Amino acid sequence: MKAVVKRVEFPAGRRILAVSDIHGNLPWFRALLDKAGYTGDDILVLVGDLVEKGADSLATLRYIMELSAAHTVYALCGNCDNLAVDFAYGGGELGRDFYRFYLSVWRDRALILQMAAEAGIRVEGPGDLPRLRERLLESFRPELAFLRDLPTILETGHFVFVHGGVPSYEAMEELDAWRCMKNDDFMSQGYSFPKYCVVGHWPVTLYRTDYPCCNPIIDRKRKIISIDGGCVLKSDGQLNALVIPEGDSRDFSWVSYDDCPVGVALDRQAERADPVIIHWTDHDVEVLERGTEFSLCRHTATGRTLPVLTKYLRRRGEQEWCEDTSDYRLAVEPGDRLSIVEETSRGRLVKKDGVTGWYFGRLKGPEREEKSGKMIDF
Repeated sequence: MKAVVKRVEFPAGRRILAVSDIHGNLPWFRALLDKAGYTGDDILVLVGDLVEKGADSLATLRYIMELSAAHTVYALCGNCDNLAVDFAYGGGELGRDFYRFYLSVWRDRALILQMAAEAGIRVEGPGDLPRLRERLLESFRPELAFLRDLPTILETGHFVFVHGGVPSYEAMEELDAWRCMKNDDFMSQGYSFPKYCVVGHWPVTLYRTDYPCCNPIIDRKRKIISIDGGCVLKSDGQLNALVIPEGDSRDFSWVSYDDCPVGVALDRQAERADPVIIHWTDHDVEVLERGTEFSLCRHTATGRTLPVLTKYLRRRGEQEWCEDTSDYRLAVEPGDRLSIVEETSRGRLVKKDGVTGWYFGRLKGPEREEKSGKMIDF
């Protein structure tokens, strides 16, 4: 299928908010819009992956449909938004692979299973899929049609918005739509553009090798902005809104939201340089010493060792791997506000201004006064 390109001009004087990869997290999406001060005077661009993998995918879809009917909203299709469309309209065989890699993995976080639950349809295996498709087309035609009609690319005089990425702005209607939606590791492919390309899809923290960070990346030289904060998918993820004051502005800023509890640091802590950072792109580990809370692991790709939260460890056949993690120690000053990702007996995994790392000092928090972690050498 070829890419569908929508071309518009943003009216002068109106603020643009660009949000990607909501993944069915309606509470965060509402909270982000509220934090950004969103009103009907703004232009809202939703850069794909509106649904799937989140508990409120169906409710999120309906909320976006309501916003689109009432305000200036441009929603684009991401690779996850395309799953329900392919299921409903694709016409191909729906066999065990589809069921295994989509429904059995995401279960009640899959949009079509949320639809099935609302319609009272039981899905117990691949044999139920043809009947499910018929029922969903009967009961959820407006929702499925909304997803089906989403464009792949939005182009204005100063920006191109696309979920995954494009190789150039020439003949974009001839591009493969799926490749535009699912374009992994886009910023590492060496492209540059005459006007800004705003993308999601690839959590921005995967680009970082110095420290974990979920804030948007703005490459002014190559004119690429990547905004996926890892909402739903990362334990330290956040939902980002790129703020463009008006259509021809380059004065970019962003607003982010997560629901982590916040505490205030009481102690100074120096940054640890040269941390070990494990992303899911190279997450294989060897467990050297397994513990109840932490396990000592060797990162296969680098050969370096670090403590890993045992609950982050997974197994694929004989190979063990772990969720994104690092031993990065944040630079902290007394009075810094820290979002608490994990509480452990050794210290806290926290975020400071979108950067994730460990803090071992005392913290004054919403439910605690002064508690310090054990200063261990990560």
